[in-house]
Amino acid sequence: MKVLVVGGGGREHALCWKLRQSAELGELYCAPGNPGTATIARNVSVAADEIQRLADLAADLKIDLTVVGPELSLALGIVDEFQERGLRIFGPHQRAAQLESSKVFAKEFMARHQIPTAPFQVVHTAKEARRAVKEIGLPAVLKADGLAAGKGVLIVRERSELRPALDVFFSERRFGGAGDRVVVEACLEGEEVSLIALSDGRRLLALAPAKDYKRVGVGDQGPNTGGMGSHSPSGVLGSAEAAEVLERVMWPVIEQMAGENQPFVGFLYAGLILTQEGPRVLEFNVRLGDPEAQSVLLRLEDDLLPVRVAGAERRFDLPRLRFRREAAACVVLASR
Repeated sequence: MKVLVVGGGGREHALCWKLRQSAELGELYCAPGNPGTATIARNVSVAADEIQRLADLAADLKIDLTVVGPELSLALGIVDEFQERGLRIFGPHQRAAQLESSKVFAKEFMARHQIPTAPFQVVHTAKEARRAVKEIGLPAVLKADGLAAGKGVLIVRERSELRPALDVFFSERRFGGAGDRVVVEACLEGEEVSLIALSDGRRLLALAPAKDYKRVGVGDQGPNTGGMGSHSPSGVLGSAEAAEVLERVMWPVIEQMAGENQPFVGFLYAGLILTQEGPRVLEFNVRLGDPEAQSVLLRLEDDLLPVRVAGAERRFDLPRLRFRREAAACVVLASR
């Protein structure tokens, strides 16, 4: 098979590394790729947000399956474009991708379907945000509605931190249009963990849980980033807790998205916090997490390529995925 991986990060390098092991793989391309992917795939200089050019590329190369890494490609409707052209691709449609591309959509979806998450309000102005923080209490979390490369989240722990945080969203407009609407929610305490599953729109295949680290500084200090490392197993989510998350979070998403006429196909990522009252959803992503992919895919025993093809064709036939018992870790080296 000819396979195209879209994206240029560590996640895409991990995907290419895993796909390269498949006996069913012929040619492997990565757009735009990076120096790591260049050692195992052919890099093509097309950016992940150039949806039309990516579709042209897939058609010209007669690609059998396209695998999407970044959330931006999905939010821009790459799956819709490819499927309109009859090109096989694994991922959610643009409407279903709102689970990640819109924090407001995700929170309102969870509220509608009793999926456990933090109490929240949606605001449009600094004045509304102050009122929401007063009602919810401190500490509170402010989240830009749209995509902000994993950085559109601020935690306000003290009253003195509120005004600077509101300025970031409403005066400085640091997140641009992504901050037109802001979710204000209660700050939950506990260990964070990631659980990711593949869906064909009807069934789920769970990946091994992973724990990722988001803060930029030594000692887990400083602002949030898109990801500063991960390890799998997570060390905090046992098999019983993982089964509970699948039952109370993942399955309801698949069932209710189908019920709302926007079936979810692709990677469903639940960013969780383990509170004293049980697991709560901090966020949904609609793709394989990075850096989680870099640790989880090292442990995956099954051939990822036929699983992806089956998912794209909405016909999972495996009962579950198998993982090595060994642990894997991803360490991020970051510039100052």
